[in-house]
Amino acid sequence: MKKMKGVLLEESAINKGDISWEELSKYVDLTIYDNTTEENKIDHIGDAEVIFDNKVIIDEKVLNKCPNIKYIGVCATGYNVVDLDATRKRNITVTNVPSYSTNSVVQLTWALILEQTCNLELHNQSVKNGDWINSEIFCYWLSPITELAGKTLGIIGYGNIGKKVATIAKCFEMNVLVNTQHPEKYSKDEINFVNKDEIFTKSDIISLHCPLTDETSEIIREENIKKMKDQVRIVNVSRGGLVNENDLASALNSGKVLSAGVDVVTVEPMSKNNPLLNAKNIIITPHIGWASIDARKRLVNEIVENYKAFIDNEERNVVN
Repeated sequence: MKKMKGVLLEESAINKGDISWEELSKYVDLTIYDNTTEENKIDHIGDAEVIFDNKVIIDEKVLNKCPNIKYIGVCATGYNVVDLDATRKRNITVTNVPSYSTNSVVQLTWALILEQTCNLELHNQSVKNGDWINSEIFCYWLSPITELAGKTLGIIGYGNIGKKVATIAKCFEMNVLVNTQHPEKYSKDEINFVNKDEIFTKSDIISLHCPLTDETSEIIREENIKKMKDQVRIVNVSRGGLVNENDLASALNSGKVLSAGVDVVTVEPMSKNNPLLNAKNIIITPHIGWASIDARKRLVNEIVENYKAFIDNEERNVVN
């Protein structure tokens, strides 16, 4: 069977020279672009029948300009970059890759929590600057180190990631509170499900693991921050839009929020005007929660399997 013409729009988002597309190229006549922008996406897609996409918006305009498209493989779990209604009208198959990065995102979540409570980098740099060499006693600390045992972790969202974060929290002997839309689905889990206000008022650390919806948009905002304990800590590895960045920056600068760790912001790449950039006591990583070599290899394997299913007239991870 003749291979369809395909384009990979954003290789640099997945591959830093440690991933191979050889397997995918067995099944599709693949052109690979390092990056694709809103300005050149029509040119890059052209007469392709197959698109492998990450963050490029595929909407009615694109589909009108590029009428050959038969398949869109989203190289991520979230697929809000594709207009699903428009693809249904044209009988275009859209797939995603669920759950490939769960372990990596959970790991980063705890890295952000542990860095906030242990202050590892602060003390590492102090030692390398000679402070320990010049210390009169055998140890010192520059900022309070906090035990997690006995503290309350509030988790908003209880999908695969939220569940694993909760499991690890119990290993640290933390109290765990969870808010999720359908707690009845998890009645067998030994979890204390509560409303959002209880998360805000009772948690020492709040970690966000929910999708971005109308209900969760800017869930971390002034009115909810006011309900929180003084010196609460906040972690966001989900979506930047869950946080009102001005409100969080103000709360960090005032000390109401003791510290925060975020892997996502509302506009990515990050704007130089983002108020979090110069806020006090915040760790910001560049959306790397999903990006371990292990997760990226799983991602590429799943991209291949999704496309193989499509050409075999089978449904696999179809979202539309």
